Amino acid sequence: MDKENIEQNQNEKTPAEERQEKQEKLKKQLNRSERRVKEYQTFILRALLLALFIWVLFFKVIGFMTAPNDDMVPRVDGGDLLLFYRLDTDVSAQDVIVFEKKDPKSGKQDIFIGRVVAKSGETVDISDGSHLMINDHPVVEPKIYFSTPKYEDQIEYPVKLEKNQCFVLSDSRIGGTDSRYFGPVEKDEILGTVITLIRRNNL
Repeated sequence: MDKENIEQNQNEKTPAEERQEKQEKLKKQLNRSERRVKEYQTFILRALLLALFIWVLFFKVIGFMTAPNDDMVPRVDGGDLLLFYRLDTDVSAQDVIVFEKKDPKSGKQDIFIGRVVAKSGETVDISDGSHLMINDHPVVEPKIYFSTPKYEDQIEYPVKLEKNQCFVLSDSRIGGTDSRYFGPVEKDEILGTVITLIRRNNL
């Protein structure tokens, strides 16, 4: 047997070796397929978690809306984008809140924004000179540039706030739709506390 025949015989594989080689190739292909499937599963899981996080953040924790009118001028203009914190319904005086209220005239539920001026246990009155009175004391509001007139035939003064109630006023006190119009705001009507805004003319 010459050298060429010897090398050819050495390169020839037995049936058992061929079967083993095919099995190894198949195993490698299966491993690659399994890795791809795991990568797809990981991607889908991460996408679902991200979608869940965004849903919880923007529908359970943070809300956003555009200011419906100019009731909060000069701090909030109609059309400004407001972000509010949904989990904060234990409001304090001077908080700007988003709340739902039924319009006494139309009977429709609507969303409003306003500034809290009094809370549970306090008494609200408005003097004949259009000054806000809390617990029989005039309130100094250095950042409010309008007088606070009563709205005739809407609610009776003084208003004693019950548990879980607050009194809300617009910053634009003349003509603003607020508690002078529909009375105190209940805690379960509060959607959240405004935390920031984006000016419409800067978008």
